[in-house]
Amino acid sequence: MKLVNPRTLRAYLRDTWLLVREFRYSLLLFIVLLLVGTVILRFTYDADRPLGWGDALDTTVKLMFFETTHEYPRAWPAQVVFFFWPLLGLVLVVNGVVQFWTALFNRRERREAWEVAVASTYRNHIVVCGLGKVGYRVILHLLGMQYEVVGVEKNPEARFIPAIRKEKVPVIVGNARQRDVLEKAGVRFASAIVAATEDDLTNLDIGLEARLLNPNIQVVMRLFDQDLAERIRQGFGFQAAFSTSALAAPALAAAATRAAVEYSFYLNDVLLNISRLTVNPGSALAGRRVGEVEQELDLSIILLSDPTGVDFHPSADRVLNPGDQIVVFASLEALACLNRMNGMEGVCPR
Repeated sequence: MKLVNPRTLRAYLRDTWLLVREFRYSLLLFIVLLLVGTVILRFTYDADRPLGWGDALDTTVKLMFFETTHEYPRAWPAQVVFFFWPLLGLVLVVNGVVQFWTALFNRRERREAWEVAVASTYRNHIVVCGLGKVGYRVILHLLGMQYEVVGVEKNPEARFIPAIRKEKVPVIVGNARQRDVLEKAGVRFASAIVAATEDDLTNLDIGLEARLLNPNIQVVMRLFDQDLAERIRQGFGFQAAFSTSALAAPALAAAATRAAVEYSFYLNDVLLNISRLTVNPGSALAGRRVGEVEQELDLSIILLSDPTGVDFHPSADRVLNPGDQIVVFASLEALACLNRMNGMEGVCPR
C-alpha cells in the first residue's frame, strides 16, 4: 500500500480549505436547503407512502438536480419543496457546488493555486526570484545540494518554467516585488531568497521587501553594477550582493545556503571556492581531526584560527574545537556537506 506523502497531504488540505472558503456561500446554502427540504418531506410527504429520513434526504437531493422517484404530494409544504427546490438548486446552488467539486478533483486546471498550496508547506527553504537562465541554474545547484526551493517568475511563459516544474519545484507566477507574491512563496518561513532578475532595481526591491517580511532571511542579489553591489552590502546590511560579472550562478547558490564564500573561480570548468566558517558547539565537526574532515569531504583546510593564534597550515592531527574559525578550499558540494555537518543536520547525505 503506497503511503501519501505528508507534504502532499498538507497541500491537499490547505487547497481544499481555500476552495471551501471560496465557495462557502454556495455550499452553506446547499446544506441549508438539503436540511430544510429533508425535514419538510420527512414530516409532510403524503402521496404514495411516508418517507424515512434517508429517503427524504435522497428525494431532496434528486429534486435539486431535477430528478424524483416519488409522486407529487398533496400537502402544501411538501408541494413547496417539489416546486421550488429544483429552481433554487438550479439558480442559486448547483452551479457553485458543481464548480466546487470540479475544482476539487481537477487540480491540474488550477495549477497556480495548487502550487501556492504546495509552497505553503515549505519551511527553511530558498526562494529564487527570476527564472531565466541564471535563476534556473541556481535552482539546479540548490537542488543538487539537497535544499528545497520555491521559484517565482513574472512571465507565465518563461522558457525554463516547464523544466523547473519537472524537478518538482513549485513555481509562483507573479511579480516578486509585490508582497502578496512573496507571501505565496513562503518568504516568511524561508531561510534565503535569491533575486536573480535582469534588473538591478527590481532585485533591490525584492530584497528589501523580503527583509520586511522576514528580518532574518538571507538576501542574495544578482547585480550588474559592481559599485552598487558594494554600496548595498554596506548600506542595507545584506549578507551577500554580488555583481553578475564577478559571480556566476553556482556561487549565488552557495551564498544562499549561508556558505560564506569569499572568492570563487573556475579551473577547467570546475568551480572552486574559498570559504570560512566557525565550528559550532555540539556539531559533527567539533572533536574531529583536520585530516579526517579533509579526507571525508574532499576539501582542504588552509587556515585555522583559535585563541592561541592563526595556523596557516594546520596539521592533519589538529583537532577542531568549538569556536575555531577555519578557511577551506572546496567545491560547492563539499561546502554544502561541511555546512550541514556544522549545523543541525549533523551529517551530509551521500
